[in-house]
Amino acid sequence: MSNKDVSVVLAHGAWADGSSWARVITALDAEGIAAVAAPLPLTSLADDVAALNRTLDRVEGPVVLVGHAYAGAVIAEVRSPRISALVYVAALAPDEGETVADVFYREPPHPFAPKLAPDANGLIWLPESAFASAFAQGARAEDLAVLAAVQRPISPACITVPVGRPLWKDIPSWFLVAEEDRMIAPETQRSMAARMKAVVRTHTVDHTPIVTAPKFVTDIIREAIQSVTQH
Repeated sequence: MSNKDVSVVLAHGAWADGSSWARVITALDAEGIAAVAAPLPLTSLADDVAALNRTLDRVEGPVVLVGHAYAGAVIAEVRSPRISALVYVAALAPDEGETVADVFYREPPHPFAPKLAPDANGLIWLPESAFASAFAQGARAEDLAVLAAVQRPISPACITVPVGRPLWKDIPSWFLVAEEDRMIAPETQRSMAARMKAVVRTHTVDHTPIVTAPKFVTDIIREAIQSVTQH
């Protein structure tokens, strides 16, 4: 089996959409690796899992499933037998019975982390200034403009529901720890990766390396792909 036989499915986090994976997609494409970004509605954890399952139905062969941030919870809830590896990019990995909020708020917030609360429509938006101060402080101005313009709000129903038995208990996992993350504490990332028994790669990057340091992300995805093709 070659790298071209494996499908990579990318799941975006809160306040983002599939375009956040653009640099990762183009880097993988240059190597002949097919990648698809799943559009998540961010309306509830169940809705997001259903949307991810629909994307999985569209791809063929063994799958390396990649989640950024909130989507770490989503990728662990799907049950396709074709998923061969999981990759967590500065992601949240609640254990059975935990909620996303439980792990997100485990450590005190970074001083620059935004205060989050639902608006009049019951949705949580990221303040525009937070993209530059906490979400992607390493990004270029033009990238920050796009991130803010395309952001998708997240519903509290995504982060307040206890998860089931996570797939990472049964599937090999990789975890990119972002040491300069101001949204999800690096200490939380390390502790989650340790209990997952994940292969850990640590980099001095911000919360959104899929935009600001895509090479590190493609490197860890490639590692996961190679583990699949060697079996």
